[in-house]
Amino acid sequence: MHWHLSYRTDPLVKPLADRHYNRQNPESPNFVPPAKCLVLRTNPCDAFWVTLVPYAEYVRHRWAGAWTCTSFRNEGSVLSSLLIEQAVAASLWKFKKPPEIGFITFVNARKIKPTQKPGWCFRKAGWKHVGFTESGLHALQLLPHEFPEPDPPINAQFEIFDVISAELRKVAQ
Repeated sequence: MHWHLSYRTDPLVKPLADRHYNRQNPESPNFVPPAKCLVLRTNPCDAFWVTLVPYAEYVRHRWAGAWTCTSFRNEGSVLSSLLIEQAVAASLWKFKKPPEIGFITFVNARKIKPTQKPGWCFRKAGWKHVGFTESGLHALQLLPHEFPEPDPPINAQFEIFDVISAELRKVAQ
């Protein structure tokens, strides 16, 4: 596992997030849309991933209900397809039961290098091209039966420790 648990305003991740083409407000310290989320980063902070479990009322595409990879950027040497597989495993660890529609991500072909095939690293990780959004983004999907086994990020024990600590504080009060 290359991923470490992070959070939606991690200052170590923000510069990388600011370089992602879908970043709407680089001035904001928060680089994740509102919803339940899992933010991952590599140790050298040369890659990050965001899984969003969006609120249904805010979804404007036909894959409503799917977990969504809203951001993935890899500027490091680890294969993107491997990072994607591991991020899916970490998402399954975090959120437990995936929706029947699985995972979805969208790729803007106009924002990537002309020599790149849109979503190629996702396709290498088993995702399938399933259509386009109304605005022309490539939609790629991974169904639950194609998910890897759940696998926690490297520092996930800290999250468990935080939950136990909070419960102990309640008991002590």
